[in-house]
Amino acid sequence: MTELIAADIGGTNARFCRATLDAAGVPTLGTVRKYLVADHAGLADCWRVFARDEAGALPDKAVLAVAGPVRDEVIKFTNSHWVLRPAHLAAELGVAQLGLVNDFEAVAHAVARLPKDNLSLLFGPDDPFPRDGAVTVVGIGTGLGVGLVAFDNGMPHIVATEGGHTDFAPLDRLEGQILDHLRGEFRRVSTERIVCGPGLNNLYKALAAITHEKIELLSDADLWTVAIDGSNSLARTALDRLCLTYGSVTGDIALVHGPRHVVLVGGLTQRLQDYLVNESGFHSRFTAKGRYEALMRTIPIRLANHPEIGLYGAAAAYRETMNDRR
Repeated sequence: MTELIAADIGGTNARFCRATLDAAGVPTLGTVRKYLVADHAGLADCWRVFARDEAGALPDKAVLAVAGPVRDEVIKFTNSHWVLRPAHLAAELGVAQLGLVNDFEAVAHAVARLPKDNLSLLFGPDDPFPRDGAVTVVGIGTGLGVGLVAFDNGMPHIVATEGGHTDFAPLDRLEGQILDHLRGEFRRVSTERIVCGPGLNNLYKALAAITHEKIELLSDADLWTVAIDGSNSLARTALDRLCLTYGSVTGDIALVHGPRHVVLVGGLTQRLQDYLVNESGFHSRFTAKGRYEALMRTIPIRLANHPEIGLYGAAAAYRETMNDRR
């Protein structure tokens, strides 16, 4: 049994918990403590508050899931004043072993270890995870995350990718018009400009320009609310388009990875679950791959629903991050 601290560090919140790993590397999480990043001068300060709240000696091992590239000499956050310097972090936190993983890489580690109860079947056959072969992981948040879990005789190996930054490929006339409009703003339009939290607003504004409709400008959070509840018809149309492209790009990634399973992740996808399954064109776009349509229909698509998937994944990543340091 291995004991460690798992942390999930974002731009707004920092989450910490004790975790244990069994012989197979499956985590069990302790009490989760959440802190506002804005309330603390830096990670070390927040760590000290966590240690005080735990009221006991902390394990000397830790893995941090971080919202950003982890191989840089300095890690900065988009929405936070915190700055991390990996070379000095272990000493600052007082741990003997410290692992760093990108937040979406941590999610892929979580997917590899999650029990079936935390993997709801959305589409396709109810097949078990393979002992050998690939599982594609895709999720929408502030960006579009893409990862790959490669199983070799039951052992998972995680491959982090930047698949969300592939070019947006329109599949009908309206999507061509959307692309033309967004090129005026971004020049190069990646799929992530459309399939992510802020992407809904990009679509909403593009559709308004195309249809010459006057709109009320809304925050991303408010726009998602009225799109999902259907109280704003143009926002709903934007959501329809987002889900179509979500299905298209997930299918394209599956063709590249050749997976036995696809797992969708993220809070936004969880909010969309009923709509995605019952009303959207996600699966029709996922399977619409010409001569490979029959194959695409055989791929199970699941939704990861663990409430602390970032922490679970950080803990699950411990062994691989330590091996990478040797």
